[in-house]
This record gives sequence, C-alpha cells and structure tokens, in this order.
Amino acid sequence: MLEKRTDNGMWGLPGGSLEPGESLEQVARRELFEETGLEAVQLELMDVFSGHELYYKYPHGDEVYNVVTAYLCREYRGTIRKEETEVEEVRFFEVNRLPDNISPPDQPIIRAFLSLQNHF
Repeated sequence: MLEKRTDNGMWGLPGGSLEPGESLEQVARRELFEETGLEAVQLELMDVFSGHELYYKYPHGDEVYNVVTAYLCREYRGTIRKEETEVEEVRFFEVNRLPDNISPPDQPIIRAFLSLQNHF
C-alpha cells in the first residue's frame, strides 16, 4: 500500500515522526491509522534505514537525513480513509506494478521489501 502525498505528488509509505513518549511501534500504528484509516493488527519489524539515500529536500526548502524504522503490516482492520491535508490518494499495488514516481526516501525501503518478497 502506498499513499500519494499532496505536497509533492509522489507515492510513498505511510509514516511520520515520533511524538513525546511514543515507542517506534506506537508511531507506526498511529501514522498508519491517521493517514489511511487502517488499524494494524500485527506489526513486524522489517529493518532500520539510514544514510545518503534517505536525504530529502522538501518542496518548502527544509532538508533532512531521515532514519527510518520500517514495519511490515500483514494484517489490518478498517476501511481505507485518507487523511485530507497530507494524502491525495491511498492504494494497494501489486509488487510488479508499482508507480514510477516513488518518493526518493522511500525507495530503499521498498527495494528491501521487494527483496524480501523474492525470498518467499
């Protein structure tokens, strides 16, 4: 599942920043729900990503190097409901039919996910 962002028109993964007192799993659950309306039943830690590939310059000029903790959500509840201010569209894609315009910081995470799929 990917979401198309309103700020740059690119597809990416649901996610966001920690709020005070949250664990990494709690922020993953919260962001998934806030941005898609889906509730994670079970999350599995996939990996932690950092480095030059996670550099990003936002359309408004802010520059960041992200450190991303990625989780797999294989089971969820609810109906897709996009967050109106940040998300233009939410869709499930077949792994061999992903859109071309994926946000650069999400590309290494998606490549790692696709690599995992090839091992099963």
